Amino acid sequence: MKYLCVFCGSSKGGPAIYAETARRFGTVLASRDWGLVYGGGHVGLMGIVADAVLQAGGPVIGVIPRSMVERELAHEGLTELHIVETMHQRKALMAERAVAFAALPGGVGTADEFFEIVTWRQLRLHAKPIGLLNVAGFFDPLLAWLDRTVTDGFLRAEHRGLLHVAEEPERLLEMLCSQ
Repeated sequence: MKYLCVFCGSSKGGPAIYAETARRFGTVLASRDWGLVYGGGHVGLMGIVADAVLQAGGPVIGVIPRSMVERELAHEGLTELHIVETMHQRKALMAERAVAFAALPGGVGTADEFFEIVTWRQLRLHAKPIGLLNVAGFFDPLLAWLDRTVTDGFLRAEHRGLLHVAEEPERLLEMLCSQ
């Protein structure tokens, strides 16, 4: 079984399109016979993606720090739930289990996880594909910033080119699955 690691918000965000797209993303992922590995929570977009994969018959692996379990944030209906001590352990185990990565809308936690994986790819610590699901232009400012880092000499164009970007779940999954 191939697993896609998904980073996304622990809240649903304001616009309903985020939750709708997260649900569709999980359903499409499972329809392609892929499983999900993610942060293990039952809340926000991450909970919606996990529930969609499970409802479509796909396996879901959650990885969550003990402190979040103690705050009753863990999803109790997963195929596997791994409880770790630190956020670093969480990110390392998710990366180990995944064959590709995708980020959906989220906040600074999503950005932290996403950029660590991008940095690991840039440093050749892995060679797995990475994508952004640019729902309703959510990542447009981030993409503009990345383009500026290339223009101003802080990022090589080849490293900027490591990111696959799509507006529709089906297209992003095609890009990630073809790698």
